[in-house]
Amino acid sequence: MTGMNTTLQETKELYRQYVVPNYGRFDLQLSHGNGCRVWDEAGNEYLDFGAGIAVCSIGHCHPRVLAALTSQLGTLVHTSNLYYTRPQGLLAERLVGYVGHPGKIFFCNSGAEANEALYKIARKFGNEAEPPPPIHTVGEMVATERHRIEIITFQQSFHGRTLAGISATGQEKVKKGFEPMVEGFLQVPFNDTPALLAAITARTVAILLEPIQGESGIRPADAAFLKDVRDICDKHGLLMMFDEVQCGLGRTGDWCGWKSLTGGEIIPDAISWAKGIAGGFPLGAIWVRDKKIKMQSGAEISLADLLGPGSHGTTFGGTPLVCAGANEVLQVIEDEGLLENARILGAHAKQALQALGSPLITEVRGVGLMIGIEFVADFSARLGLTDDVAPSLRMVNLLHKAHLLTVPSGTHAIRWLPPLNVTHPEIDEAVQILSDVLSGL
Repeated sequence: MTGMNTTLQETKELYRQYVVPNYGRFDLQLSHGNGCRVWDEAGNEYLDFGAGIAVCSIGHCHPRVLAALTSQLGTLVHTSNLYYTRPQGLLAERLVGYVGHPGKIFFCNSGAEANEALYKIARKFGNEAEPPPPIHTVGEMVATERHRIEIITFQQSFHGRTLAGISATGQEKVKKGFEPMVEGFLQVPFNDTPALLAAITARTVAILLEPIQGESGIRPADAAFLKDVRDICDKHGLLMMFDEVQCGLGRTGDWCGWKSLTGGEIIPDAISWAKGIAGGFPLGAIWVRDKKIKMQSGAEISLADLLGPGSHGTTFGGTPLVCAGANEVLQVIEDEGLLENARILGAHAKQALQALGSPLITEVRGVGLMIGIEFVADFSARLGLTDDVAPSLRMVNLLHKAHLLTVPSGTHAIRWLPPLNVTHPEIDEAVQILSDVLSGL
């Protein structure tokens, strides 16, 4: 055990000396995982309900994904996007099929990069497409500008850590120290149609939203609000863009998070994905709708073809290796019926959490296996705590000690984002651990 403790300290010391301290890391040194469980360097076992923040869609070290990656490693790993590779084409076909409407895919490496591609599509659309006729906003007719660049996003949203990503994000904490923000982003209250309408100007070109906000505590959009956004975009000639980095590709019990909320009644113009798409390998993607748009030049093209050769790119996006892994991850979700599992066990988890009746929990919300547990506003006061530790961080640390990994979400909520192949007994085990920790308080 002495040697093991030395290893733990050595790992932390490596980080202290050589890794930029931009993360507030928890005091755990994880070494390996299998299924819904991980182990630390000391050999302690944890039930993983964070899944790498919704990344490990089918848990750790799934044998089918290991086999697919091993096979591709021995065939072709990387070529750049100067050439065609079949795994990328097959993955693009699969993703378009999941959306269920004609469109095309661009591959990148992360959610922030996927959102960057959305911003560029909106900018190019706003600069080169024929602007709509004058629009009627709040009590007046407004002639749209020939170059529209403003994207409306929402308060408490999260769209990544790039400069444009934090400019789009509706949380001031991510912006501090990085001012001035990138021009062209405006935040309005979430689920508020009148506020959204009032914000539209002659410069507005797109509306970007998470159908289910993740970083602010798992807050779904109202179905009626999503339909209003679609109607507003159609009326004002705007692009409707969804950030499904956290809620997409199975987590809500459907391939598309917005379909879980609306039944698929609306169709966005573009979607960003990442996180669970490849089960742990870095991959991001966007889907762009195949719909006709008229350009200022007079030409008519598909929105899906707006980013033509030379307009955007990436060295590592969509490599044969990562696409082979992603295809297998998504095929496993299909073959093992994990969309249904997410729906059934997500509902079971919510019911079991609500049945705890804890006076420290004010709300349990979410869709499928994307669950937020909100603690009461006076959490610290009720427990006689005088430090400034946020309730979410306090609970995550206590749950770690009880061998359950969860993810903080804002100051008063934690997220449960287990693998989609989590089992009924594992859900019950997690609920019992949380119950015991709350009782101990």
